[in-house]
Amino acid sequence: MEYIPNTQKRNIRIFFRNLRNPIIKIFENLFIPMSEEQLQDSSRSPPPFDPSQPTIPISYPLKTLEELESRVYFSSFHYPFNVSSVPIQSGSLASRPRILVCHDMAGGYLDDKWVQGGTNEGAYAIWHWYLIDVFVYFSHNLVTLPPPCWTNAAHKHGVKVLGTFITEWKEGRAICNVLLSTKESAQMYAERLAELAVALGFDGWLINMEVDLDKGQIPNLKEFVSHLTQTMHSSMPGSLVIWYDSVTIDGSLDWQNQLNDKNKPFFDICDGIFVNYTWKESYPKLSAEAAGDRKFDVYMGIDVFGRNTYGGGEWKTNVALDVLKKDEVSAAIFAPGWVYETNQPPDFQTAQNHVVDHGFCSWWSLVEKSWGIQQKYLRELPFYSNFDQGHGYHFAVDAVQVSDASWCNISCQSFQPFLEFSEDSTKTIQVIVNPKEASYSGGGNITFQGTLQGNAYFMTRLFLGEILLGNSPVHFTYSVKSDGSSLVGLSLELSSTLNERMSVLLAAQGHTLLTMNQFSSKFSKVIMPHRVVEMEEAPGWVIQESSIEMNGYILTEIHTVCYKLKLDRVDLKLDSQSDDNDLARSGSNYYAVLGHLTVKTSDQNSDFPPSSSWQIEGQHIKWASDSQGAKTLSAEIIWKLKDGNYSISQNYIVYVEKLANKVAGNSGGMLKKEQEYLGVAQVEAFYVSDFVVPSGTSSLKFIIQVRGTDGAGQKLDDCPYFQLDVEDDSSLNCSQDRRSNLSEMDGNPIAELREIHNYYIFVKILVVGTIVWLFGYYLSFFCWS
Repeated sequence: MEYIPNTQKRNIRIFFRNLRNPIIKIFENLFIPMSEEQLQDSSRSPPPFDPSQPTIPISYPLKTLEELESRVYFSSFHYPFNVSSVPIQSGSLASRPRILVCHDMAGGYLDDKWVQGGTNEGAYAIWHWYLIDVFVYFSHNLVTLPPPCWTNAAHKHGVKVLGTFITEWKEGRAICNVLLSTKESAQMYAERLAELAVALGFDGWLINMEVDLDKGQIPNLKEFVSHLTQTMHSSMPGSLVIWYDSVTIDGSLDWQNQLNDKNKPFFDICDGIFVNYTWKESYPKLSAEAAGDRKFDVYMGIDVFGRNTYGGGEWKTNVALDVLKKDEVSAAIFAPGWVYETNQPPDFQTAQNHVVDHGFCSWWSLVEKSWGIQQKYLRELPFYSNFDQGHGYHFAVDAVQVSDASWCNISCQSFQPFLEFSEDSTKTIQVIVNPKEASYSGGGNITFQGTLQGNAYFMTRLFLGEILLGNSPVHFTYSVKSDGSSLVGLSLELSSTLNERMSVLLAAQGHTLLTMNQFSSKFSKVIMPHRVVEMEEAPGWVIQESSIEMNGYILTEIHTVCYKLKLDRVDLKLDSQSDDNDLARSGSNYYAVLGHLTVKTSDQNSDFPPSSSWQIEGQHIKWASDSQGAKTLSAEIIWKLKDGNYSISQNYIVYVEKLANKVAGNSGGMLKKEQEYLGVAQVEAFYVSDFVVPSGTSSLKFIIQVRGTDGAGQKLDDCPYFQLDVEDDSSLNCSQDRRSNLSEMDGNPIAELREIHNYYIFVKILVVGTIVWLFGYYLSFFCWS
């Protein structure tokens, strides 16, 4: 046996002495259980977000280059829900000064992160899309992916949507060292960004490199911007890449506040520049001169919070806008959510809406007064609007209220009306989008309330557009709920190719002779409705339909006309349609609600595929019991046409019927003969979360109602559905017993943590025992070999 020197023995003893203390610590931790306080502290911490696990769908950013490079987002459970469902109709941006709006609010991903909608009726939203050309969703995360609700609403109104790629602070510098390490790495990350935009359906990127760089990194930075721009253009015609005025061509983080030689090299290889907002009055004109024939691609920043911005922002934002309009460059309005975040008086709705009412000027009216209307929605048929702003205190479908819960979902925004007011306080009718009033569809409407004297009538603008009318009749269908004597008509403004102008009144039902006498001298033509339907399911709502044939004319404007007919006994004798209540119509009070408007030709009626055309199934089905012992279900319902896509679908409404084998007094059937509203889906999937299943329920029938772009919905009896048998109590208990003791663990995070801790102790014993055995084995081999 070989002799071991004393020095080597001493080293071995020192080694084991140093190893002894950590081993003792490990064993102390093994056998000393966590205290109740430690378990409670652990239970308060939410589990880390795992995007691969089924849960309520959300939108979220990417925070690291590793996430971007690995394409891990595409394996997320949330990815399919985050795809925009509304393609943009417009192509290239208009050749004129434009308005870009950059949304930055409290880090982003607030109420808007809930893809299927949230519960905060007062959540922030923008509905002034006719004043906007480009919308940027901004946050301080590395890769900010716009929640699909913003893309859907913006695209509907012809507005492009950009995500944000930003590097800042020391972490951003480290990211740039990787991003710009080689030409190939710059190209690869650019391609990853382009892939995300195309897959999710938004229109490009704002690039903000707010870090100091080595001058040697600039060529690869230019390659990154250039390659991203080219890849976006080839993958998505009409897309945009906009550079933020930050790092300069020499690598310094030095905001120029204008377009000049230090940032123009980046401007030259992309679609525009977002100039920092601390510019001086002469800078817009200097920037326009530097841009040459691309001056409209220069977006001069305005910080609505007023942080060193020209004009001071806030309620003086129009001061900067006026300068930019004069110098014919574009504007970039940063953080218009200032109105919401700072609780501007008297309330958000009043401060936000673009009205001027009795001397009060709202924030968006400053923008419209300075720059005018940028977008016109009435571009193609069919056209439909229920005036929904994407939030409400209830939800209605075809005049029937299906939910009385508060909600928010910007994806549900319909075409927004161009409501206008003057400062003339003599106007006696107040016009608002009022979510607290009854709705025909969704949670919106236009409410008219005030007084009208005699034969006076009130007109307000609804929509502007440019639709060339052809040989086919065009049908205008709208819903009204009123006090009976208050009438609502539509005024159409048309022009011919020879610049001949006409105004046509689509009058309300009844009293044809009186209507003609009152309005024939004020409009080129008066048309009475050819179809009137009173809604039996929703008393008070009336559907009116009128048609026009104006071949070769262009429909440019739609206005509402509020009026009351002044009736006397002579009029009543002349008009056989009158009844005994008509004498009461001479009062001056006016109240009416406009629920929706549809404009289409006869060949544009929705033709829904039959139920058998759909493939529908459930995935990630999970049964559980809540803290009161009630059975709950979480599941993903997905559907698709067996043969292709349904191109005229606007969205889907999801209902559930609860079925039972035996109900008291009824052999089989539903617990109640009704469909319970679950929510609205923009994509062909919907996640049901913790749905409480009443006792006695044998199966659940999930119904997917297809809604067309004209606002029509498929009859529920003809809709595709997925029927799921309810797991019986015995199998539910067995599966729960396999997980753990149900009475302790289900709904009890402390018990769950204690169970996890016990498993953790067992694993540590195995691991430490194995380590000690291996050390002993190798030590004996080392000492005696």
